[in-house]
Amino acid sequence: MTTRQRKVTSGALWTAQILLALLFLFAGTMKFLMPIEKMQQPVALPAAFIYFIAVAEIAGALGLILPGLLRIRTELTPLAAVGLVAIMSGAATLTAETMSGSAAIFPLVVGIIAAVVAYTRRYVLPVRA
Repeated sequence: MTTRQRKVTSGALWTAQILLALLFLFAGTMKFLMPIEKMQQPVALPAAFIYFIAVAEIAGALGLILPGLLRIRTELTPLAAVGLVAIMSGAATLTAETMSGSAAIFPLVVGIIAAVVAYTRRYVLPVRA
Protein backbone atom coordinates (compact mmCIF):
# COMPACT_ATOMS: atom_id res chain seq x y z
CA MET A 1 0.00 0.00 0.00
CA THR A 2 1.44 3.38 -0.99
CA THR A 3 1.71 6.28 1.44
CA ARG A 4 -1.17 8.09 -0.26
CA GLN A 5 -3.39 5.00 -0.08
CA ARG A 6 -2.55 4.58 3.60
CA LYS A 7 -3.53 8.20 4.31
CA VAL A 8 -6.82 7.92 2.42
CA THR A 9 -7.64 4.60 4.08
CA SER A 10 -6.71 5.93 7.49
CA GLY A 11 -8.88 9.02 7.01
CA ALA A 12 -11.85 6.95 5.87
CA LEU A 13 -11.36 4.53 8.74
CA TRP A 14 -11.18 7.28 11.36
CA THR A 15 -14.30 8.86 9.88
CA ALA A 16 -16.16 5.55 10.12
CA GLN A 17 -14.93 5.00 13.69
CA ILE A 18 -16.00 8.47 14.82
CA LEU A 19 -19.44 8.17 13.21
CA LEU A 20 -19.97 4.71 14.70
CA ALA A 21 -18.82 5.96 18.11
CA LEU A 22 -21.24 8.87 17.99
CA LEU A 23 -24.08 6.58 16.94
CA PHE A 24 -23.43 4.07 19.72
CA LEU A 25 -22.85 6.76 22.37
CA PHE A 26 -26.20 8.26 21.45
CA ALA A 27 -27.99 4.88 21.38
CA GLY A 28 -26.51 3.74 24.68
CA THR A 29 -27.23 7.02 26.43
CA MET A 30 -30.82 7.08 25.18
CA LYS A 31 -31.40 3.62 26.63
CA PHE A 32 -30.62 5.08 30.06
CA LEU A 33 -32.60 8.29 29.58
CA MET A 34 -35.80 6.97 28.00
CA PRO A 35 -38.49 5.36 30.16
CA ILE A 36 -38.07 1.59 30.23
CA GLU A 37 -41.66 1.15 29.00
CA LYS A 38 -40.73 2.92 25.75
CA MET A 39 -37.62 0.77 25.35
CA GLN A 40 -39.64 -2.43 25.71
CA GLN A 41 -41.73 -1.77 22.60
CA PRO A 42 -42.37 -3.68 20.30
CA VAL A 43 -40.58 -6.50 22.18
CA ALA A 44 -40.65 -6.65 25.97
CA LEU A 45 -37.00 -7.35 26.71
CA PRO A 46 -35.99 -7.39 30.38
CA ALA A 47 -34.85 -4.01 31.72
CA ALA A 48 -31.53 -5.46 32.92
CA PHE A 49 -30.80 -6.71 29.40
CA ILE A 50 -31.58 -3.30 27.89
CA TYR A 51 -29.23 -1.63 30.39
CA PHE A 52 -26.56 -4.25 29.66
CA ILE A 53 -26.80 -3.47 25.94
CA ALA A 54 -26.58 0.26 26.76
CA VAL A 55 -23.37 -0.25 28.74
CA ALA A 56 -21.94 -2.45 25.97
CA GLU A 57 -22.76 0.18 23.32
CA ILE A 58 -21.11 2.97 25.31
CA ALA A 59 -18.05 0.82 26.06
CA GLY A 60 -17.81 -0.16 22.38
CA ALA A 61 -18.05 3.48 21.30
CA LEU A 62 -15.24 4.43 23.66
CA GLY A 63 -13.23 1.42 22.51
CA LEU A 64 -13.44 2.56 18.90
CA ILE A 65 -11.84 5.94 19.64
CA LEU A 66 -9.82 6.07 22.85
CA PRO A 67 -7.16 3.40 22.21
CA GLY A 68 -6.13 4.97 18.90
CA LEU A 69 -6.39 8.50 20.21
CA LEU A 70 -4.31 7.79 23.32
CA ARG A 71 -2.11 5.16 21.65
CA ILE A 72 -2.71 2.83 24.60
CA ARG A 73 -3.82 -0.79 24.09
CA THR A 74 -4.60 -0.15 20.43
CA GLU A 75 -5.41 -3.85 19.94
CA LEU A 76 -8.69 -3.18 21.77
CA THR A 77 -10.17 -1.20 18.87
CA PRO A 78 -10.88 -4.23 16.65
CA LEU A 79 -12.25 -6.07 19.68
CA ALA A 80 -14.64 -3.21 20.42
CA ALA A 81 -15.76 -3.24 16.79
CA VAL A 82 -16.38 -7.01 16.92
CA GLY A 83 -18.48 -6.52 20.05
CA LEU A 84 -20.55 -3.92 18.22
CA VAL A 85 -20.96 -6.32 15.30
CA ALA A 86 -22.44 -8.84 17.74
CA ILE A 87 -24.86 -6.24 19.11
CA MET A 88 -25.94 -5.18 15.64
CA SER A 89 -26.38 -8.80 14.52
CA GLY A 90 -28.82 -9.28 17.36
CA ALA A 91 -30.52 -5.97 16.60
CA ALA A 92 -30.93 -6.82 12.92
CA THR A 93 -32.31 -10.28 13.73
CA LEU A 94 -34.74 -8.98 16.34
CA THR A 95 -35.87 -6.16 14.06
CA ALA A 96 -36.42 -8.52 11.13
CA GLU A 97 -38.47 -10.88 13.31
CA THR A 98 -40.63 -8.29 15.07
CA MET A 99 -40.97 -5.56 12.47
CA SER A 100 -40.18 -5.83 8.79
CA GLY A 101 -37.18 -6.96 6.82
CA SER A 102 -36.69 -3.45 5.47
CA ALA A 103 -36.44 -2.05 9.01
CA ALA A 104 -33.54 -4.43 9.65
CA ILE A 105 -31.44 -2.85 6.90
CA PHE A 106 -30.11 -0.04 9.13
CA PRO A 107 -28.72 -2.27 11.92
CA LEU A 108 -27.38 -4.64 9.26
CA VAL A 109 -25.48 -1.84 7.49
CA VAL A 110 -24.13 -0.48 10.79
CA GLY A 111 -22.95 -3.99 11.67
CA ILE A 112 -21.22 -4.34 8.31
CA ILE A 113 -19.43 -1.01 8.80
CA ALA A 114 -18.30 -2.14 12.26
CA ALA A 115 -17.06 -5.41 10.74
CA VAL A 116 -15.04 -3.50 8.14
CA VAL A 117 -13.52 -1.36 10.91
CA ALA A 118 -12.67 -4.50 12.92
CA TYR A 119 -11.01 -6.24 9.97
CA THR A 120 -9.14 -3.18 8.74
CA ARG A 121 -7.85 -2.18 12.18
CA ARG A 122 -6.74 -5.74 12.88
CA TYR A 123 -5.17 -6.81 9.58
CA VAL A 124 -4.80 -3.92 7.13
CA LEU A 125 -4.06 -0.70 9.01
CA PRO A 126 -3.61 -1.24 12.76
CA VAL A 127 -2.88 1.79 14.92
CA ARG A 128 0.58 1.48 16.38
CA ALA A 129 1.07 2.08 20.10
